[in-house]
Amino acid sequence: MDRNQMIGLGLIAALLITYAIVFKPPVTEEDLATPTPIEQAAVTPEQTTSQSEASNVLTDTIETDYTDKYGAFAAGAQGEATDLTIENEVAKFTFSSKGGIIKSVELKEFKTWDGRPLILIDEESTSQSLTLQTVKGNINIADLYFKASQTGTSLVKGDSLQFKYTMDLGSGNSIEQIYSIAGDSYVVGYEIKINGLNSTIIGEQMNFVWQHQMKRYEKNLSDSRIKSTIKWYSLAEDLDDLKASSSDIQQEQLTEPIKWLSFDQKFFNAGIISEKGFTGALVSTDVPAQDTSIVKNGEMRLAIPVADLYSGSKNQYYFGPNNYRILKKVTPGYKENIYLGYKMVSWVNKLIIIPLFQFLEKYISNYGVIIMIIVLIIKLALFPLTRKSYLSMAKMKALKPELDELKEKVGGDQQKMQQEQMKLYREMGVNPISGCIPMVLQMPILFAMFFFFPNSIELRGESFLWATDLSTYDVLFNLPFTIPFYGSHVSGFTLLMTVSTILYTWSNNQVSTVQGPMKSIGYFMPIIFMFVLNSYSSGLSFYYFVSNIITFGQQAIIRRFVDEDQIRAKLHENKKNNANKGKSKFQQRLEDAMKASQEAQKQKRSKK
Repeated sequence: MDRNQMIGLGLIAALLITYAIVFKPPVTEEDLATPTPIEQAAVTPEQTTSQSEASNVLTDTIETDYTDKYGAFAAGAQGEATDLTIENEVAKFTFSSKGGIIKSVELKEFKTWDGRPLILIDEESTSQSLTLQTVKGNINIADLYFKASQTGTSLVKGDSLQFKYTMDLGSGNSIEQIYSIAGDSYVVGYEIKINGLNSTIIGEQMNFVWQHQMKRYEKNLSDSRIKSTIKWYSLAEDLDDLKASSSDIQQEQLTEPIKWLSFDQKFFNAGIISEKGFTGALVSTDVPAQDTSIVKNGEMRLAIPVADLYSGSKNQYYFGPNNYRILKKVTPGYKENIYLGYKMVSWVNKLIIIPLFQFLEKYISNYGVIIMIIVLIIKLALFPLTRKSYLSMAKMKALKPELDELKEKVGGDQQKMQQEQMKLYREMGVNPISGCIPMVLQMPILFAMFFFFPNSIELRGESFLWATDLSTYDVLFNLPFTIPFYGSHVSGFTLLMTVSTILYTWSNNQVSTVQGPMKSIGYFMPIIFMFVLNSYSSGLSFYYFVSNIITFGQQAIIRRFVDEDQIRAKLHENKKNNANKGKSKFQQRLEDAMKASQEAQKQKRSKK
């Protein structure tokens, strides 16, 4: 208690004492006499009846008020909000008798980035309304009271439970909300059913509104925000979402039937799935710029046909992690809550990387070791392409003396130089683009990793060496200042990736014929990626680092078994054999294309 509070309490006490002394009533002789027992006044039967009638009138008035406001729903307007907790092996679900809705969900196997329990939804961050149009106006049944058929319980794997919340409205009218939960599942079955009330409900649809503040669970706030949005999947199997990277208000009216919608975040999502589909929806998101505890605010306004409610509208909730193995079993398309890259790249992740990753998880608990094994397996599988690419560069290097002679021979005539080059390649049996094809074929895997590691929940919270969480950036040390586009920390794995990429570039330049500025650009690209990847997943940077080291080792081994003199001898032998050989169709098309390009350039210059 501070000084001001003590002074205030003292003044109040002084005022009360002064009041008691000054305004004390005078003492009479009757007051000084010995008090006599107070006799209880006799209550007549007529008075008892009068009091009972007054109480009944008050009750009738209250019931009349509820009836005027809620009509046939008046019986549900009174009650007490009580909680019901159902706990299984993976989550703790809390339901409320007010509205019969899910009040909160805690994911037991996960924590927030700062070690707190991971509450996916609660009454502070989430609200739901289920509004029906009736003869008495719009009634939100989430404001009414239900009775549960179940008490709190715990479930284990193999168990299942179904229970209901019922609002009995009399005369055979009622509303039921039926939930089902398995012992090891993040899915909650949900059915809402209306019995009777045909003459009361006049609208054709129930409006289901779900407002949800997506909480911050990860260290990197900006990354969490650009990976949080509302996604939806139509009955026509089309996936779409609101623009996640925008900080502006996003809103879209959906007129096609929707199978499911979700509040999708980087590693977790809360969604609702309809068996028959929602007939329409309005979805919106916005970013609370001043509140760093909230990633985004989201809202879904869904339309459910009333006709479906009479037979029982069957739905499901999902409250859980964005784990590909789990999501693909929920409902068709639900695995798309995990973004694995554009189409071609996503198929590489789905068919190769994820199955390989999940297989290794069964036997190895260290995720840094898993990443190294994945790199090794991929590099061994791609070794033939790596060898072919290296040999192609070695052949081009062996031709360098001949190319230098051609430059001296033709001078600055670029058209003549290109023609002579193509003739030399044809005679020597060299395809100038053969070295690029293996690299192009490896690109889908390279990009697949770019999307896999940052979105892999398996890496979340997993440590390796100095990295405490492989799903986000590692911090080798913090800087006392912020570098634009880089940040205020130094990622150790990104730094190693950069050094190894420069080393790999230097190794390639030893056998490359590229000269001039293009040769220097190869050294600038790793620096650019160091800025880009400094705040990315440390698992991704570690993968690229290990990949560079293994590739460098492969090239060193290949170089030991490649004799450049033998390559030159083979090329000159090819020249003798191909002396009278005509051009291939590919070479002819390539030369024709080059000539056409040169003619077009000449015409442009002549017009000027």
